[in-house]
Amino acid sequence: QVQLVESGGGLVQVGDSLTLSCAASGMSLADYAVSWWRQAPGKEREGVATLSVRGGTTSYAESVRGRFIISRDNAKNTAYLQMNRLQLEDTGVYTCAAEFHFSTHTEYTPSPRDFGYWGQGIQVTVSP
Repeated sequence: QVQLVESGGGLVQVGDSLTLSCAASGMSLADYAVSWWRQAPGKEREGVATLSVRGGTTSYAESVRGRFIISRDNAKNTAYLQMNRLQLEDTGVYTCAAEFHFSTHTEYTPSPRDFGYWGQGIQVTVSP
């Protein structure tokens, strides 16, 4: 059974750093593109970072570029989202998603339709 499980969320203050993890089971994450999404209260879900299958090509939403880093540890079958200089606007439920053999590029704008596997999400709250 394919499963993605997020961890590492919580309450932090503006300017802090936080790293989210997305542990995969029933699949080899190295064969998948991985994307992190967030949904803030009252807003649509937004894809914030994507890592292409193999190759290591990454793409980021403008709102997080330069602050967030997406990565993957194939040995641990886990993807990460390192979030630096957190802002109030970064508050939301963060969800990882994956799609088999999906290649992206540096200007890729993620669409939920592109990803077939989703975690359940984890809350990140940034306080003043």
